Amino acid sequence: MPTRRPNPAQWVWYALGGGLPRELSSWVLADTTGRTWIWRHVARAVVQMVPLVVLCLAVVPVPFAYRLSAAAGGLLLGLLFSFAFMTETIEHRVAKAGYPPGTAARMRAERAERARVEKRARYRRDGAGSFD
Repeated sequence: MPTRRPNPAQWVWYALGGGLPRELSSWVLADTTGRTWIWRHVARAVVQMVPLVVLCLAVVPVPFAYRLSAAAGGLLLGLLFSFAFMTETIEHRVAKAGYPPGTAARMRAERAERARVEKRARYRRDGAGSFD
């Protein structure tokens, strides 16, 4: 388990694609491989898009309804691209933290396998019959 978390300014920098100090490398790995890694990725993606959404809402000289629909559409399209490249982005973050490429995917796969084995053992222990 990571011993230290980034402060808010460091987290925003990290969310925008910046690197963190080496002493936070274990936190980066936990952030990208934990149970909630997908939600954390979405949060980082939204933080990246907020400045553009704000600009769209505040600066574009058209009626507010148009600005709002453009901002919402841009946010949805940005999230779509973010999901499309999610695993590559995660691996890049982990590599910047000093881990070999593929580390995050391997750790998530190992966690999923452990959960599957534990679920199977619980199922058999509770006497519910064959799992297969």
